[in-house]
Amino acid sequence: MTKKTPAAEGGAPVRDRFLPFARPCIEETDIDLVIETLRSGWLTVGPKTHEFQRRVAEYVGVESAAALSSCTAGLHLAMVALGIGEGDEVIVPTIDFVSGANTICHLGAKPVLVDVDPVTLCVTPEILKSAITDRTRLLMPVHFAGHPCDMDGIMDLARARGIKVLGDAAHAIGADIGGRRIGSIADLTSFSFYVTKGITTGEGGAVTSTDPDLTARIALLGLHGMSSDAWKRYSDRGPWYYEVHEAGYKYNMNDIQAALGLAQLDRVDGFRERRREIADAFTAAFATNPLVSPPAQFEGGHHAWHLYPIRIDTDSLAIDRDRFIHQLLEEGIGVSVHFIPVHYHPYYRKTLGHAPGDFPVAEAYFERAISLPIYPSMTDEDVGDVIEAVNRLTTFHRR
Repeated sequence: MTKKTPAAEGGAPVRDRFLPFARPCIEETDIDLVIETLRSGWLTVGPKTHEFQRRVAEYVGVESAAALSSCTAGLHLAMVALGIGEGDEVIVPTIDFVSGANTICHLGAKPVLVDVDPVTLCVTPEILKSAITDRTRLLMPVHFAGHPCDMDGIMDLARARGIKVLGDAAHAIGADIGGRRIGSIADLTSFSFYVTKGITTGEGGAVTSTDPDLTARIALLGLHGMSSDAWKRYSDRGPWYYEVHEAGYKYNMNDIQAALGLAQLDRVDGFRERRREIADAFTAAFATNPLVSPPAQFEGGHHAWHLYPIRIDTDSLAIDRDRFIHQLLEEGIGVSVHFIPVHYHPYYRKTLGHAPGDFPVAEAYFERAISLPIYPSMTDEDVGDVIEAVNRLTTFHRR
């Protein structure tokens, strides 16, 4: 590779206009359906929310879904529905956003952190098995970056031990294993529709389950524990009547969000395929760069490609990962890091007693990790600019 001077070292940047790390793919069909909903006068939980729930369930391949305000709300309510509480242990990987561990703590349970597979960065049945105790009530595998976990192995382990499985599929709408979509295998699965995810409702999430009674209870818990939401009250017994069956929460999705989600859901597979094309282009380009390790492919189905996290060989570079990121930004390329390990955060160091060195795979990954932009509206020129910037920096700073 030709050695070109990076922008941070006095050269011209790869891009004149900054490429953001993530950007929602909003089209006129999205806008039209949201405007239609605004004009309908029904903005809270109503026909669009119920239709979105039905469509999510249909897409995933289960009987029902509960649409909520976030994936975090979904994780929380899924555990409430399963009766997770004081003294229980929930196993979760340390490479994850803290929402999973936080919700476990909210219920008085203990998050049991585990390391991840060095190739896929997902938990494996073997890793989970090593952490199970007589207090383990739940396994929470994370489909990291959209790469599906070994769900058959995890479900076999859980069933043999009488433990439930809650899949964190914040990254994994559209992923599947041999034709079975993520969301149809675990006992419960929580999805995210945050602005950067595979589809977006602005903010929002949904829970699917192989047990429709669980999703019904989650829907109930998500709107104050009321027996009927506003839409059902207007279409059934009248606007004034409701019953509270549990002390629930205010975690519902609304029709404005659901309208956007319905329009996005029509394009979810196309979004996933464009992400795959970008991932394939990155992987092919970095195959000749020994200082960049691309993320693992998935051969048993579809990877959702929510993230494209590379690992740079910092031992062979004259700069560290953080300075590398700074220089990518100077080249006009937005990047991020996913994620700071849970056990690095002060709260979890204090409450769980972990220290650096406890999870060597996760820590080695984190010190070298950079997530590159990957979203459907990126052009081929954008993709080429990202490749050029990464290759320029690794070439220039190689020891």
